[in-house]
Amino acid sequence: MVDYQLTLKDEWMKSTTELENKLNELISSQQTLMMATANLDALPEVSVTPFVQNSAGCFYILVSDLAGHTANLQNNPKISVLVVRPEAECANPFARERAIFNCQVNEVLTSDPIYAEQIQALTNKLGETVRLLNSLPDFHLFELRPESGRYIVGFGQAYQIDVLNQCLISIGPK
Repeated sequence: MVDYQLTLKDEWMKSTTELENKLNELISSQQTLMMATANLDALPEVSVTPFVQNSAGCFYILVSDLAGHTANLQNNPKISVLVVRPEAECANPFARERAIFNCQVNEVLTSDPIYAEQIQALTNKLGETVRLLNSLPDFHLFELRPESGRYIVGFGQAYQIDVLNQCLISIGPK
């Protein structure tokens, strides 16, 4: 039975390029993502923030100490991220295209070489406001490194995102 599942997976993976491109397009076409974090009392908090994604699939966000999610990110390194197709672009809200990632959080210090690179990437994507925010002492850059994920294209079209192997695996009846 294992060989049969692997064969099906291998055949299916050959046809996933279009889906993978669609997932990449969804993420690259959005300027913001939604985050589910937990506060010190373990209460969930949802927020939205602009982001960039690097070629390794990590998300980078620049957030203020004034936002509740910043303390949550500093105190609990596990979050969930949602990137979703805008409602105006969806025929049916029940079948809205979306990608969900469970991420490991790391604060990027200004001394880290990747800091300047990701600030520039944020500026390129989001404009000069990033430079102003970055000059303020209460802003922090965080890396959100996906560990697992799920991609929902529509009804009956759900896929596990295999972050390690960078592929999609169909979820559902076999």
